[in-house]
Amino acid sequence: MKIDVILCKEETGFIIKNMYPLYLHDLAEIHGILPNRYGIFEEDETRTLTEQYDNQNIWFENPKELFPYCITVDGLPAGFCLIASGKYVVKEVDYYVHETFLLRPYRGKGISQKAVIRVLDKHRGRWMLDTSSEDINSRAQLFWSRIMLAYTGGIYQVEKSIIHDMPRLVFKFHN
Repeated sequence: MKIDVILCKEETGFIIKNMYPLYLHDLAEIHGILPNRYGIFEEDETRTLTEQYDNQNIWFENPKELFPYCITVDGLPAGFCLIASGKYVVKEVDYYVHETFLLRPYRGKGISQKAVIRVLDKHRGRWMLDTSSEDINSRAQLFWSRIMLAYTGGIYQVEKSIIHDMPRLVFKFHN
């Protein structure tokens, strides 16, 4: 099994955009979110997947501060990892793991951990990531705790916080 992380450009960004509604569908289960009246998992009046695609354009318009990585397995898209920096992160960090997603057929095989570590290695500095601290999200909490332990050798901070009115588990580390 060959795992790669590929920085997507505007011309290949549609691959991440194709997977994004599946990511939002997974999050809906964790956060108890229902689709809007048009069947789209967005809080606003987004009416079509095409409109939702347009919401993702920012990731491909700011290549010096936003890094949209596609995770591939044996050459096929398997997920994504979106990294933010610069004006898109809080002052005390250099990089923020904005979103990470792996399609269901690839889960439970160690692919995410390998891919995320490769992405982290591409950028050096002060990092932050967060995930829901609710009990229903225990799988993601365990996933990130394992990565933090393996990647940092146990040298990281973790705290509970409220971000955008949601309870979060926040990890901070330096690489």
